Amino acid sequence: MLNITEPCLQFLPCRSSDRFLQPFWDYLLFHYMPLISSPFFPVLLAFSSYFFFSLPFAVLDLLGEKVPLFHQYKIQPNRKPTLKMMGDNFMVAFYNHIFFVLPAVIISIFIMPAPPLPRDAPTVYELFIDMLAVLLLFDTQYFIWHFMHHKHPQLYRWIHAVHHEYIAPFSWSSERLSIPELMTVGFWSNRDPVLLNCHPLTTWCITVFSIWMSVEDHIGYDLPWTLNRLVPLGLLGGAPAHDMHHQRPSTNYAPFFSHWDRIFGTAAPLKKKNELKSK
Repeated sequence: MLNITEPCLQFLPCRSSDRFLQPFWDYLLFHYMPLISSPFFPVLLAFSSYFFFSLPFAVLDLLGEKVPLFHQYKIQPNRKPTLKMMGDNFMVAFYNHIFFVLPAVIISIFIMPAPPLPRDAPTVYELFIDMLAVLLLFDTQYFIWHFMHHKHPQLYRWIHAVHHEYIAPFSWSSERLSIPELMTVGFWSNRDPVLLNCHPLTTWCITVFSIWMSVEDHIGYDLPWTLNRLVPLGLLGGAPAHDMHHQRPSTNYAPFFSHWDRIFGTAAPLKKKNELKSK
């Protein structure tokens, strides 16, 4: 069953529009309608993004000092994840998606069915503003949740401690989450775009971009071209900030941005590699 507001899909590629993204959106509707209209598409998009974003940094970790061009940016060079650690983290993420995320999607089909896909694409301005709004909203939600779980010993032990099994995070560990944390993050990730009335294309872009940011936070490398380096004024914490959080768990609670930690005095100075070596 095609989930679109108009049935005449054969005319989609010929439609004229002044929206920059319209040809791309028409192409998706015309060629990939069964895929993108599936309620399981967001899960596939999210997990495949996690896999393909994590894989290159896993290779770097395994090669280690054999690739000095990258190893020089390792934040904790004396701590190296093993292949077993990587496999364990991947299997945790895979298990959680098969036995918890997919059943939740099946239930949501009956409780909150997805609305039809719109004919019109979002404008570039709408896509950018909505992405920023959702990321800021999620950053606020997770900052509060994260702060509470670190301040409450029982909540930390029962729900969040599993994510802190490693002092030095690595790419695959970004989704090492307990079931309650996974479902909470998943609920926000799915409902925040709905709350802000985002276009489906915007929602999918948010999914991919937020997972990239999450993986990048956990890579354990302070590379010169990562987002926290490219975005000015230290607005993003990136891998150095989250690495410090795993070393000093009472600091750097925000997942992406740095403003809440600055406001509440929980921001930790980002240590350089030579400082970490001396400890």
